[in-house]
Amino acid sequence: MTTDRSTKLPEDFKTYTKELMGENLFNQLMKGIDENATVSIRLNPFKCSEETVLNEGTTSEIIPWCPSTGKYLSERKNFTFDPLFHAGLYYVQEASSMIVDLAIRQYVKEPVTMLDLCAAPGGKSTCVRAALPAGSLLFSNEPMKTRAQILSENIQKFGHPDVVVTNNYPKDYKKTKLKFDVILADVPCSGEGMFRKDEEAITEWSKANVNNCWKLQREIISDIWNCLKPGGILIYSTCTFNAHEDEENVEWIKEELGAEILPLNIEKSWNITKSLINDEAMYHFFPGISRGEGLFIAVLRKNGIYEGDKKKKNLGKKNAKGKTKEPFTLKNNWLRNKDEWNYTLTENDVYAISKKWTEAVKEANQSLRVLHEGIKIGSIKGKDLIPAQSLALSTELDKTDIPQVELSYEDAINYLRKEAITLPPTTPKGYMIVTYQNVPLGWMKNIGNRANNLYPQEWKIKSSHIPEGDNHILKCKSIS
Repeated sequence: MTTDRSTKLPEDFKTYTKELMGENLFNQLMKGIDENATVSIRLNPFKCSEETVLNEGTTSEIIPWCPSTGKYLSERKNFTFDPLFHAGLYYVQEASSMIVDLAIRQYVKEPVTMLDLCAAPGGKSTCVRAALPAGSLLFSNEPMKTRAQILSENIQKFGHPDVVVTNNYPKDYKKTKLKFDVILADVPCSGEGMFRKDEEAITEWSKANVNNCWKLQREIISDIWNCLKPGGILIYSTCTFNAHEDEENVEWIKEELGAEILPLNIEKSWNITKSLINDEAMYHFFPGISRGEGLFIAVLRKNGIYEGDKKKKNLGKKNAKGKTKEPFTLKNNWLRNKDEWNYTLTENDVYAISKKWTEAVKEANQSLRVLHEGIKIGSIKGKDLIPAQSLALSTELDKTDIPQVELSYEDAINYLRKEAITLPPTTPKGYMIVTYQNVPLGWMKNIGNRANNLYPQEWKIKSSHIPEGDNHILKCKSIS
């Protein structure tokens, strides 16, 4: 099925892009923009076992630059009505964006501290978290408040404990003096690569906006540059086509800030287009040419050698908002490897942080707006500790001593709508995990005559009907 999107493109865009790409490549792009977008997902390797397979009737192909977890689907499903989507077993992500998996696996071989600077809604963050070596810590940041909340939700659903979610601008990170081994900067752009998926991107495009974007992108990289360790890796990406925001900015980083552009191990059969202005290792995904949406990526290594911290900072107990963090003793045996965690109480919220990251997280809380860190265990209300959704979806949850109730598909959807669920009469009183295909969805509290649904109000499915057809993507045997 094709559309007439290409006829709606601004003439200024067509003129510049045809001159940049050449007539043959440009014509392929125009044809691609009129085609329907591909559909792809990425499995969560921390929640899906090797025995997890696609549901009957769902066919797929491997995404070659993300072969272990990336899959093209033959058709778009109603992902909202698949309980395992909400449980974080897979993420619906555009295929081109998964190239960050290749970049991390090629250049990051040892545990690192990494920053995803402009991370919402969380596709690239969860992708790199899966690719990073064990023992790494990821800071996942989004400057826009509303989008940062969505990012935090998706990170919690993914379930990996070694992630800190922040809501800050690059200039805020500049003030912290935090140092990272790897920074991913998927910078705000003019959005030309979204023309096929979002026609609003076409109406919003202008030469003036492109001009504003490449300047803003340089400001962002300048602000964050000192947070990248000498010898560290910068992954620069946009979802746009033009050289001003892409190749020219990478050349500027190389020459003005001091970096080496690194090649990626790209196969010819992937139909990824190299730099349009020189022979440097920079890469474009163009609709109609490569199998995905528009994306540009370049990997750079900052000049210099990191010599370590010269002076340790005196870390205080208060973060930027003045909230005190006090040590806390968790009586419930809710996490695996119980002795590997430090527990803190912030106002009424209890968090678990891996002991090896306690100081790094404490430092972040001094000067950044931290939305989520490690695993939120729960909130104290009176003498009760109400368990958090983050704990239910964590890969570190120990379900051994927690009552569990398996839900039917209909009850699972009702639970995710935050509606009342009738539990079996033999269900013990107190807190329990409700599951679907033995995968945790969240908490309920059985108080005898009724059960309270503790699914977060802001996460609930808002639609009141279930579309026809099979909405399942996976047949799951989860990692217990």
